[in-house]
This record gives sequence, C-alpha cells and structure tokens, in this order.
Amino acid sequence: MYCPSAFRQDDLATLHQQIQASGLALLSSAGEQGLQASHLPLLLEPHEGEFGTLYGHFARANPHWRDLATGTEALVVFSGADGYVHPGWYPAKAEHGKVVPTWNYIAVHAWGQAEVFDDPERLLRLVSRLSERHEQGRARPWAVSDAPRAYIDAMLRAIVGFALPIRRIEGKWKLSQNRSAGDQAGVRAGLAESARASDRELAQQMNPTD
Repeated sequence: MYCPSAFRQDDLATLHQQIQASGLALLSSAGEQGLQASHLPLLLEPHEGEFGTLYGHFARANPHWRDLATGTEALVVFSGADGYVHPGWYPAKAEHGKVVPTWNYIAVHAWGQAEVFDDPERLLRLVSRLSERHEQGRARPWAVSDAPRAYIDAMLRAIVGFALPIRRIEGKWKLSQNRSAGDQAGVRAGLAESARASDRELAQQMNPTD
C-alpha cells in the first residue's frame, strides 16, 4: 500500500481497533489458481504473536482455501470510512485556485500465512464466537445452540477454518494531513455536513491536531 509518511498509522492499538470495527474483510492471495479474493468476516486475537492472529472460515466449495493450505502469503484488507473531498472546501481555492479533488479514507493491510483446519470442535468454537460478536446488542441475540445440532454439524462439514498470524501490518489514515490547517478545517466541516454516514465518520476522525 502506497503510504506517504503524513498518512501512516503505526499505533498497534489503533490498527487493532479498526480491524475490530470492520465488519467484512477482503482476503487475497496468489497461488496455483492465480489471484483470488474472498470477502470474509474475521476475528482478531490481539494477544497472539506480535501483531495478533486473524481467524475466519471459507465455504469448503470455495477453492481459495486450498491455496492458503499450501502456505502462500495472504493479504487481508480492512476498509474504514471513506469520502470524496470537494475542492471547494479548501480555503486555498479562493486564494489561488490550485486545488483538485481527492479521496480521504482509512485502511489497514495485514499480511501472513494461514493454518487451515477442519476439526469440527474447533470450527464450532470459531463460528460460535463470530455469531456472538455480531449478535451483540440485539434484543434477542441468535446463538449457534439455537439450531439443531445435526444441522450445525452438517454446516460445519461445509466449511474450512483458518488461523492467520499477522506477520506485517500497515495502516493508512488519509485525512488531509498534507494540507494547511485551514484546508483541513474546511474538509472537516464539509464532511461533517454531508448526508453520507461515512463522510461524517471521517470528519470525526479528523481533529485540529492532525
């Protein structure tokens, strides 16, 4: 990921927080079947290894897991808020007109090699934890135990799990840090007034010290 120093985010706690906040990750790798990419919900264990370990599962019918089983390196992308930056938000436009549109965004990239597994009990623990995470806060949260065990056992046979220790991690918080304080304030105000939720989230991520 191209990441000028102004946009680089190196704080591991912040990177982990963004991973946890991302509902769906993009996992990509290159193997015998060429480039492949899968959209997957993942779990992060922050305390396993230096950067943490990611856990998830594929449909067994998805050939992607077979490449991971050979030890090929995988890249996992977690996307945060993003938004278009209108040139008119820059005070510099009125001063000299030397401005162009851009796009602000937050992203975390993580690399590693996965361990693939299909042990039923290990898979059961994984899908139970995933369900618990995404059912939190609901009035009547669903649990894996709500479904008949025979049905769950059949579903488990249809998936393959993986654990991916993170070997390298990068974060990019592109929030107009390369602009003047006045231009940053203009972008922050413009995003805050947008009807788009992701724009307003970006505005909250920006602060006067960026």
